Amino acid sequence: MSTPDAPFSVSFHTSMSDVDAAGWDALARGAPLFLRREWLRLLETSGSVGPRTGWLPLHCAVSRDGRMVGAAPLYAKSHGHAEFVYDQLWADLARRLERPYYPKLVAASPFTPAACYRFLTDPDLPSRALNRLMLRSMDQLASQNGLSGLHVLFAQDAFAGELEKLGLHAWEHQSFFWRNEGYADFEDFLRRFGANQRRNIRRERARLRDQGVRVRVLDARDCPDAWFALMYEYYADTNDKFGEWGCKFLTREFFQGLARSLRDDILFAVAFQGNDRHPMAMAMLVRHNDTLYGRYWGCLEEVPFLHFELCYYAPIAFAIEQGITLFDPGMGGEHKPRRGFQSATARSLHRFSDPVLDRLFVSNIRQINRLTHEHVGELNALCGLRQP
Repeated sequence: MSTPDAPFSVSFHTSMSDVDAAGWDALARGAPLFLRREWLRLLETSGSVGPRTGWLPLHCAVSRDGRMVGAAPLYAKSHGHAEFVYDQLWADLARRLERPYYPKLVAASPFTPAACYRFLTDPDLPSRALNRLMLRSMDQLASQNGLSGLHVLFAQDAFAGELEKLGLHAWEHQSFFWRNEGYADFEDFLRRFGANQRRNIRRERARLRDQGVRVRVLDARDCPDAWFALMYEYYADTNDKFGEWGCKFLTREFFQGLARSLRDDILFAVAFQGNDRHPMAMAMLVRHNDTLYGRYWGCLEEVPFLHFELCYYAPIAFAIEQGITLFDPGMGGEHKPRRGFQSATARSLHRFSDPVLDRLFVSNIRQINRLTHEHVGELNALCGLRQP
């Protein structure tokens, strides 16, 4: 489908394979892996995204004079799972009011609660005008096709501010981060803790070493293909343990596809037992410039403190060694504050087609955001780091 807006043309595509590859790649140059065409296309070709999982692609593309100047990953959703914004309260409210909530229009990188989503725009053109054009076209798409509204998930901070200026409403969500304060090494980082917690972290790491557990952070380009398939097994097993709260959408084919074409930005934190060369546990990380993202993890058997080592300590040590500024470990985790992770908020942006739902959202979201900020303050009060 296409909507002209001279001198631009806006179109929506039901498959990433239908999008101009060179055009998207040019716009995504310098963007995180989660916004790149090959990552998004692999989600579709592997069966992780599509009708079976309730994520229907409707990717937005803006062209002028035959050249792509704007793009955005976009989906019609028939449920609220795997978004990490937990909007069941709004869906339940709509049901009680006998107003449709699903399907809805979601602008996001699927299954990725990392605050890096944005529209991709030509740097030689005014981004606000292109953002406004894409938003208007998405609103029209929603209203013309019975979609309840537009939901932009985990927006990059500056982009979130831009969308608020363009009339979308911000919903804030608690998230964690670790910041490199110029530490010389992991021991230098530990000096920021009080004596008791510093001793606890050393004890946790030492207990694994005493059991003969070796941990390394490795560039995926140097790892065998079989480790990508093994990462799927560990990812699936971890999600199975959470039952209905899990996020088991990625397929084996997705991880195998990463091995074929998307190794460059991927790291594995890997644990070995003694001299065994078969990983007993793995965590997958994505690096983008000076930011590290924790994504998936799993293990062959439960070993005390192994999760902390692979998902917290080893990536932090790697970040310090590599001069990485920021580490986003992923959502959730009651143990993170005492291990050096601070709490902040990430934003999703919303606008409902139904004026009643939109008014209800606007009239309540400020109070909800205030409670989130209070929760962030409580978590930061538990943070083991002392102020320098």
